[in-house]
Amino acid sequence: MCQELASLSSVVDVQESLKEDQSKLKQNLQKAERKKRIRSLMLTLPMLAFIMVTFVVPIAEMLYRSIDNPLIAKNLPNTVKSLSQWDQQSLPAKESYEVLAKELITLYRSKTLPPLASRLNIEVAGMRSLMMKTGRKLSNTQQISDYQTVMITIDKRWQNMDYWGAIKNLSSRFTMNYYLAALDFRQDAQGEIVAQPEHRQVYVDLFLKTIGLSMLITGVCLLLGYPLAYLLATLPDSKSNLLLILVLLPFWTSLLVRTTSWIVILQMQGVVNDLLLYVGIITERIQLVHNTFGTVVAMVHILLPFMILPLYSVMKGISSDYFRAARSLGATPTVAFVKAYMPLTMSGVGAGVLLTFILSIGFYITPALVGGRSGQMISNFIAYHMQTSLNWGMASALGAILLLGVLVMFYLFNRIVGINNIKVGG
Repeated sequence: MCQELASLSSVVDVQESLKEDQSKLKQNLQKAERKKRIRSLMLTLPMLAFIMVTFVVPIAEMLYRSIDNPLIAKNLPNTVKSLSQWDQQSLPAKESYEVLAKELITLYRSKTLPPLASRLNIEVAGMRSLMMKTGRKLSNTQQISDYQTVMITIDKRWQNMDYWGAIKNLSSRFTMNYYLAALDFRQDAQGEIVAQPEHRQVYVDLFLKTIGLSMLITGVCLLLGYPLAYLLATLPDSKSNLLLILVLLPFWTSLLVRTTSWIVILQMQGVVNDLLLYVGIITERIQLVHNTFGTVVAMVHILLPFMILPLYSVMKGISSDYFRAARSLGATPTVAFVKAYMPLTMSGVGAGVLLTFILSIGFYITPALVGGRSGQMISNFIAYHMQTSLNWGMASALGAILLLGVLVMFYLFNRIVGINNIKVGG
């Protein structure tokens, strides 16, 4: 009996020892896994920091600038407060005239009025000249008793509701007016959202034109790139490598050089016009550059490798046995190619189409140089507002809408084709 108890006790001790060993082993494994995760995180931190600085932060800054509207609330606080109860159905009260006049005098004398006037001029044409003129004359006028009469005497536009409405509509610290303008809408003097005058409705048509051109360029690249990628994938390696070098050759040439080369080739006195005249296809020289045609030709040349390479990488991994099997079952070469080969290349088609379309929709240099006025895209107007008009809010709103459009198309593409079905290699 004692021996049985002793053996049972030793078994219990062994089991407890095993449990302790298992617990220690589990702790050591967890510790090793934790160290591994920390080491992996440390290795990826530089890349994460790079993405944050070059991608996330600029996009966040763009989205913030598209609604940022500090000038009116900061420089005309008393006027904003005075107009807070204004119903925008008739001219403001005399007190509002007086408050605005005093703040205009202060801003003019401190030389801080021009930025404010320029911001208001974006909403209502002529607002800058009105504000500067009024501020200058008020600062030179002594002993003003009736500010309303004096301001109307200086410029009769102070009887126009549109100018007061612009101040009221922009009185908030944040505004959606940039987005309204980017969609060809505006706020009227009563604060209602209305369509822009017909001569100022340009952005919606430009967005549609940009999307249409990008689709056209992507389609042309697919039509040209698919047979070339098939040829690359089926030729012997010696010939395929030489042809692949020719496809990659544009990557070794500056984008600016390639773009300006097309200007030389397509101009009125260029090679293409000379050739067409010599062959007899045309009887007089035609305009092939500084229009939509020139934009499409130049962008197709630049973006074609981005379509060919994903297609080639997928086609290279497709075994020729599928084609031979279809032929052995009685299919003609055309039927075998369409029904047996082409479905296997759809992942490469999806990758090439998505990559080419996203690149083309944001192109700037080529449309600016080759496209002229009729061949420009929305990116050219974004650059104009950033570099020339200095209306960064408008540029940010246009960029944000373009980004949203790309994300929507990416979502639709994912629902129809499926991002997980896209492969960049065989």
